[in-house]
Amino acid sequence: MTGPTEPAAPPAEAAEPTRPGTRAGTSTALTRAQIWTRGRGFLLALGILVAGAVLLAGLQAGDHHGRLDPRSADPSGSRAVSQLLKERGVTTRVVTNAADAAAAAGPGTTLLITDPDLLGPSQRRTVRSAVDLSGGRTVLISPDDSLPDLAPAARTAGRAYRDDLDAACALPAAVTAGRASTGGDLGYSTGPAGATACYPYDGHPTLLVLPGTTKGGDTVLLGSDAILRNENLAEEGNASLALQLLGSRPDLVWYLPTLSDMTDAPDDAEDQSLLDLVPAGWHWALLQLFLAAVVAALWRARRLGPLVTEKLPVAIRASESTEGLARLYRKADARDRAATVLRAATRERLAALVGVPTAQAHDPLSLVPAVSARLGDGTRDVTALLFGTIPADDAALVALADHLDALEREVRTS
Repeated sequence: MTGPTEPAAPPAEAAEPTRPGTRAGTSTALTRAQIWTRGRGFLLALGILVAGAVLLAGLQAGDHHGRLDPRSADPSGSRAVSQLLKERGVTTRVVTNAADAAAAAGPGTTLLITDPDLLGPSQRRTVRSAVDLSGGRTVLISPDDSLPDLAPAARTAGRAYRDDLDAACALPAAVTAGRASTGGDLGYSTGPAGATACYPYDGHPTLLVLPGTTKGGDTVLLGSDAILRNENLAEEGNASLALQLLGSRPDLVWYLPTLSDMTDAPDDAEDQSLLDLVPAGWHWALLQLFLAAVVAALWRARRLGPLVTEKLPVAIRASESTEGLARLYRKADARDRAATVLRAATRERLAALVGVPTAQAHDPLSLVPAVSARLGDGTRDVTALLFGTIPADDAALVALADHLDALEREVRTS
């Protein structure tokens, strides 16, 4: 009988599995049911996340675009004025970079730049050259820092703190529209001779029309974007003024600058390295983070000493280890592993009892004859008991443990 200090063979009752029918050799792996039980919560959360992302993408698609976008039906969009222009035969084309805007400029084209201050120096030069040669109309919305490059004859002159202003000029579009929402943002100086100043606030116009070059055309400075937004189009004479300023030519190029227009592109973009793409301020930030990491490493390194070994505070009894191992087998349905451990431990103990070398304890040709010689009746199938197949069910595993225990007891007492 196995003593309590021999941990090799778990007790039969501790090694008893809970579920029969596990396939031999693979019982330690998770079954499909277990995998589904453990993973269904994650799959459900992932499905909800994907469905939410698809729903949000669908809601944001279509009519939802950016500020002053002619495709946007949002309050700050400009779809309403775009539709009105379309009804009057004006074709609107949206572009998002300076090269396309310059290529589209022409004598029959109105070029609208919704945020000229976003343009970098090279983009401003590109647009300015195209405007000078096109002979068309250019409309700049709230230009400030970009004025020296796009309209050098004009300057900003403070702010207009009232939204709705009277035309107070002879410009036909302003006379027809009457009072409009051109205030609330920038005002401008009158510019060169021949410039038309409209909608003044405190003596400074919020709508300034500058004459073009020898090619003809003109440049319109609009201090506020209110007359183009959907939410303001029906107020005062905003719709009339917007249609006349943007609909004087059959083609309208609606230029929506992006953040990529703020920097000059290098001559050969393929030669850029990763560091070239990092903004200048981030180099200092990365250097500070690196220094902080070095200081933290030095600080922590001084706190660490050599490794110290210590004994475990308690000693674990062999019977507890055996029982814990058996419970693991039971939890994993490892009936094959439990049977293998029981037989291997019994063979090693029997080999010591019958004088078989330890190296040959698991050789049936050496162990079985020696064990059979110690048995009285000789009717027991020692080979099947010590080297047989894996038990088919829980009852067979319990029976195997009992037979192995009986065999070892008989050999000890023979």
